[in-house]
Amino acid sequence: MVETLFEDIFTVTQKDPDGKKFDRVNRIEARSEQFDMYMLLDVNTEIYPMRVKDKFMMVLASTLNLDGTPDTGYFIQGNKKSLADKFEYVMNGKLYRISEEGSGKHVKADIFVSFGGLLMQLRGDPSIAAKFELDQKIFLLMRKV
Repeated sequence: MVETLFEDIFTVTQKDPDGKKFDRVNRIEARSEQFDMYMLLDVNTEIYPMRVKDKFMMVLASTLNLDGTPDTGYFIQGNKKSLADKFEYVMNGKLYRISEEGSGKHVKADIFVSFGGLLMQLRGDPSIAAKFELDQKIFLLMRKV
């Protein structure tokens, strides 16, 4: 079974907090239920519409292979089942920055991933950030709940 890096249910709290910048993309602001993580995420809303108060499950994984084997980087067409079959919206990208802010009990870790120009910032408990590495290949998978 594939081991995920992170998964939680998020609720969209705001859409385009800094104003609309692109025709087909919205930047959503969301808060997670279990880990109280804050997320900014660019979503192609032409193919996956998102509204304020929408709830969705979001998973970050290093591979889509159900047996957990590393991703080769090549798409092989066929009937092979993958983690993506269980989700509605999937992106792949690269983690380009990990940082920490604050001190003591108020330390927050930030994880930044680029999905071909669509960006994600995930902020929260530093123990969650410990699972990630710089330049790591990341798959983001989403489905509404």
